[in-house]
Amino acid sequence: MRLAILSRAPRAYSTQRLRAAAEERGHTVRVLDTLQFAIDLSRAEPDLQYRGKQLSDYDAIIPRIGASVTFFGTALVRQFEQMDVYTPNTANGISNSRDKLRATQILSKHDIGIPATAFVRNRGDVEAAIERLGGAPVVLKLLEGTQGIGVILAPDNRVAAAVIETLQSTENNVLLQRFIAESKGTDIRAFVIGDRVVAAMRRRAQGDEFRSNVHRGGSTEAVELDPEYERTAVQAAQIMGLRVAGVDMLEGDDGPLVMEVNSSPGLEGIETATSLDIAGAIVDYVANQVDFPELDVRQRLTVSTGYGVAELHVRDGADLVGTTIADSGLRERDIQILTLARGTAVIPNPRLDRELEADDRLLCFGRLEAMRDMIPDRKRRRPRLQPLPDEPIPVDPATVEATPADTLPPDNLE
Repeated sequence: MRLAILSRAPRAYSTQRLRAAAEERGHTVRVLDTLQFAIDLSRAEPDLQYRGKQLSDYDAIIPRIGASVTFFGTALVRQFEQMDVYTPNTANGISNSRDKLRATQILSKHDIGIPATAFVRNRGDVEAAIERLGGAPVVLKLLEGTQGIGVILAPDNRVAAAVIETLQSTENNVLLQRFIAESKGTDIRAFVIGDRVVAAMRRRAQGDEFRSNVHRGGSTEAVELDPEYERTAVQAAQIMGLRVAGVDMLEGDDGPLVMEVNSSPGLEGIETATSLDIAGAIVDYVANQVDFPELDVRQRLTVSTGYGVAELHVRDGADLVGTTIADSGLRERDIQILTLARGTAVIPNPRLDRELEADDRLLCFGRLEAMRDMIPDRKRRRPRLQPLPDEPIPVDPATVEATPADTLPPDNLE
C-alpha cells in the first residue's frame, strides 16, 4: 500500500508512530505537509499538485488536520475523495466534528446521550437558556476550541452572561452546556477504529481543575468499557462520518454523555495508558479498507432517474408486520433493502427469510414513487403554548404609556 499521512507536524508523536507502524508492515509511506498542496481542477479529472509537481499515486491517506487549517485541510481531503483515494475520515466527517455546535446538532437527532446544550446570540436570552439547562453552574465552550482551550465553568448567570458577551465581542461563538457534576472531573476517551472500540482510558482532572484533558495536566488510566459505552462511542463516530476517532464521554447518572468526537485524536496518551499499538491498528484498518474508497451514494445515484435511497418505517398493524422480506412484495415493487434497524441493532443486507416487526426501519434503494406511501410521517413539534417573540401579542391600549419621540431607537438599528 502506498500511504500518505497529511500532517503539518512530522515530528509529532502521533505522526511518527503512524509512519513507523506503516513502515514496519512493509507499506510505502510519506508524510506530506497539508499546506504544500495545490488543488488542481484544470484537467478532465480532479488532481493535486504537491510543492509544484503533480502528486504521485497513493492508495490511501491518513489525515491529521489541525484546527488552524480546517478549511483548506478538508478541501484537500475532499479532493482525495474525488480521486478515489481511501480516507478513514471524510472531509464532511472532519468538518462535522470540528464544529461543536454542528456535531451536537447531528448527534441530538440520534439515540446518543449528550449533555443538555443551548446556543444563543443575544445576551438577553442567556438567563432563559441557563434555566432550560437546569440552572447554574454551566459550562461555556468555544465552538472550535481544542485540548480544553476555550472551556469555562461559569458558577452563576451573571458570570455566564459576562463571559459570553466578552467572547462574542471578539467574534467568538459560545455553546452553553449543563455541568455534569456526577462526573467529578473525569471523562472517558474511547478510541474507535472502524466499527469497534480498540482502547479506552479514563482521564481525571487534577486539583480544582474540572477539565480532564491531558494537556491540562490530567492523569490517565486504562479502562474496560461497558457495552453501552462502546455502542455509544462507535455510533457517535460513524454518525459523524469518521472511522478513526477519539470519542470523549462523561459518565452521567443515566449513562454515557458524548462531549466531543475528535477526528485527529492524539496517540501518545492512549498508547501510554493502555500499552497498545493503536497506530498499528489504524494502519491495518486502512490497509484492509483501501479497496473501498468513500462513495457519495446520493451523488452517484443522480444518474438513476426516479430512483433513490429512503428510510421506510414498518408501522404497527401494517400488512408487512409478521411477513418475511421475501413475501413482503417489496422486491416486486422494485425496492431493495440495504439495512434493517431494529431498536439499537442494525442488520446489513438482511436475509429474505427474516420476518419484519413493527417499528423496524428499512434503509432501501428503489423507485421513489413505490416507496412514497411507506415514508414515515414527519414528526410534528409540540403545540406552542405562547406566542413567539416575532408574533404580535395582544395589548390593552389603556395600559400603554406614551413614549417620547426623542427616546425611540433609529429605524436602521440592527
